[in-house]
Amino acid sequence: MLKIRFIVVERTKSPFLREGEAFYLERIRRYCSIDWIEVRPKRSKKGLPHMDILQKEELAITRRLVPGDYLVALDRSGRQYDSQGLSDWLKRLSTGPNRWVCFIIGGPVGLSKGIIDRADRLLSLSRLTFTHEMCRLFLVEQVYRALTIMEGHKYHK
Repeated sequence: MLKIRFIVVERTKSPFLREGEAFYLERIRRYCSIDWIEVRPKRSKKGLPHMDILQKEELAITRRLVPGDYLVALDRSGRQYDSQGLSDWLKRLSTGPNRWVCFIIGGPVGLSKGIIDRADRLLSLSRLTFTHEMCRLFLVEQVYRALTIMEGHKYHK
C-alpha cells in the first residue's frame, strides 16, 4: 500500500488554500496512508542571507525525515510529469519497498542544497512560478488525481 508524507515549511496562511488542501487530503486518505507535517520557518530578518534561512529550515525538515523514505523535493529544476505519468510513477513506487514517499515543499526561499542533494527525485509542477502555498494545493490535487487514475476512477478526464 502506498504511503505518502508531505513535509511543508510553515503552515498555509490563505484560508481558501487551506480549505483546498484539507479537501484533497481527505480524498487522498481513501486511497493511501498520509501524513501532513508542517515545520516552522526561519523568519527572514533584514540582512539575513537566504543561505542561513535555508540551512535552518533544512535542519527542521531533516528532523522529520525517516530513514528509508523516498524523498521527493519540489524544485523548479525537477522532472515534470503529465497526470498519467505521475500516476504511473507513483504506481511503480507503490510496488517497491514498503516505505513512505515523502514530498518536501520549501518555504518562500525554497529548499536548501542539502535537501535537494539528498532527494531521490526532484519534481517540478510547472515551468511557471507559484507561491509555496499554491504549490501545496497543486501537489495534493495532482496526487489525488494520480491515485484516481491508478484506481480507474472517472475524476481524471
